[in-house]
Amino acid sequence: MELVYTNQLDGFEPGKRYRVPGLFRNVERDAVAVTVVGDYPEIVSAYDSVGVDVKVVEAPTSGEITGRQDPGFSHLVDKNEQLQAESNALRTLIEAAEGEKPLEHPEAGELPIRLFDALLSIHNSVVDVTTERDGLRTKVDTLRDEVEALKKAAVPPTADEAGEIAALKAKLDEAKVSYRANASKDSLEKLVAELPKT
Repeated sequence: MELVYTNQLDGFEPGKRYRVPGLFRNVERDAVAVTVVGDYPEIVSAYDSVGVDVKVVEAPTSGEITGRQDPGFSHLVDKNEQLQAESNALRTLIEAAEGEKPLEHPEAGELPIRLFDALLSIHNSVVDVTTERDGLRTKVDTLRDEVEALKKAAVPPTADEAGEIAALKAKLDEAKVSYRANASKDSLEKLVAELPKT
């Protein structure tokens, strides 16, 4: 069987079988000769590797194709070129999302532009969250340093001071004056000094 890989839509010759090159997956075992219209090195290589004769024919240019009489065919060619451009733009955006390339605005195509906008929004959100996280980390580090400084500055009362503090608290308790449990000796002394003299 003679097999032809082409994107043509008409002009088929009897006795030959036709395949769309973009759908190629494997060689067909009963092919004795293969013609490939266009640049499809993977098809040529696959058939060469199993010893089948392969003939490569240059694909017609878009000018030659659009010169045909069928206006519907010209529309299909234009649509195919548009879809190929969108596919390439989507592939570039996916590679950018994977970190292989920088994120760049596509030149055309509704889907690539929408995907770009979504990726850009996600990127900006990540940048905002990262900036906020770094700011919070700085605040936490500052607070941690302040707590450590306060811990070092806080000196526990000596035994004598502890006794004096206990005596001051007892006087205030007796006078039914409230005070903070962790009040300093100075603040307790002030409260005692303000007690009415009896």
